[in-house]
Amino acid sequence: MPVLIDEDLCFEDAAGPRPTMVMSLWLRELPLSGAPSPKSWRTYAQALKSWAEFLDARRIPVFADRQRLREALSMYAEYRLSGPLEARLSPASWNLAVRTLSSFYQWAAAEGHAPTVPFSYVRQSMTCPDGARVEVTRNLATVRTGNAHATRKYLEKPYADLLMRALAGNDPTGERDVSFRGRETGRNAAVIGLALSSGLRSQEFTYLTVYEVPPLRRRRTAVPVSLVLAPPTAKGRKGRSTWIGSEDLARVHDYIGWERAAAAEGSRWRPRDPLFVEAPTHDGALINGTRRRWHSLTPAERLRLVAPGGGSALLAVQAGGKPFVDWATVLRRTAQRIRDRFEPSFPHVHPHVTRHTFAMATLERLVRGYYQQAAQLVVDAGGDDALALYLTKADPLLVLRDLLGHTSAVTTQAYLHLLDTQRIYRDAYATAGGALAVDSDVVAEFEDEV
Repeated sequence: MPVLIDEDLCFEDAAGPRPTMVMSLWLRELPLSGAPSPKSWRTYAQALKSWAEFLDARRIPVFADRQRLREALSMYAEYRLSGPLEARLSPASWNLAVRTLSSFYQWAAAEGHAPTVPFSYVRQSMTCPDGARVEVTRNLATVRTGNAHATRKYLEKPYADLLMRALAGNDPTGERDVSFRGRETGRNAAVIGLALSSGLRSQEFTYLTVYEVPPLRRRRTAVPVSLVLAPPTAKGRKGRSTWIGSEDLARVHDYIGWERAAAAEGSRWRPRDPLFVEAPTHDGALINGTRRRWHSLTPAERLRLVAPGGGSALLAVQAGGKPFVDWATVLRRTAQRIRDRFEPSFPHVHPHVTRHTFAMATLERLVRGYYQQAAQLVVDAGGDDALALYLTKADPLLVLRDLLGHTSAVTTQAYLHLLDTQRIYRDAYATAGGALAVDSDVVAEFEDEV
């Protein structure tokens, strides 16, 4: 938990607690206020620190009267949005800072630390996806940004395929790239393929243990395989279940059985304060002699796990069995190599792009009815597959919401703006003669364009 301290190391004076002490008290309550992520705590603390330093340089108290604070906010907005390059914030970062300061001052006023809240608000109405009208409050100090969906970058299928071939050390045709001198191609293709197939965040696939990888089915189907995530590795410590395609899962198992096994064999790698794993199963293992479930281990603890045969227990390892975590560099270098040698227009790729790519590809398949048809075949054949049964009944947007771990479908709905829904429904209806599970109301909506 971050703590703000004045340069003289004093927490209070004759007037009572210092403003930095009050800020630290607010930060300590964040886990109970709906912000369980340590990354969020640091972000909020940085916003408060920058604001306090700005006020201190101008000898304005943090808890001054409303008029002085509003004048300071005006100067702060000019400084942060149009000031020196090193101090300038993007509109989205500025809005985050404004929301942080607003929450702090509202709390401070309610607790009796601040005489007033220096922000002005306006109430607006918005329509939810289910048609309900709700009232929301907007802070007038925020600035307009681009549509949220316009900032979500993803790879179209040809680019995603090109990325996977390059990660595996191949050229765009799938043949071996003899000029490529990189290593760990099996690992890179397996783990990034898993990310593209499951929509995991970077932290989620980076700290996945090899024992949490689901087993291969005896018979492969088009229905994906469930992949359960441990709460400590997920955003906001909210565990969830997603899925991975059979082909991508087979690639992961090939990596585990060959390249990973060779890298970890006889490894003498030991972290500081190692956690030794014995008798591992899919659910847990004996860790330093005590039975633990994988779902109870934090990312920091997972980095210290030593497998029974030596080497890290994480899925991705380096030569010598040491855990590998730098996926941003792998993707950046691979994208640069593609631009230099094969496709100059190939975009910059960072780990979160894999998540958006999964979301777009999965939503298109859900809307087309691909997964529903595959699941129906499993159900009709008497298969006892909970995921297949779920897919035959659930709404596509709600399925994607569950896979991505969104609390509300409103967040998931942002992807619809990037998806050519009209084309998907039109093509599905025209090519399948209405055989797919296409909503009749949607077909009627677009029938003038068919």
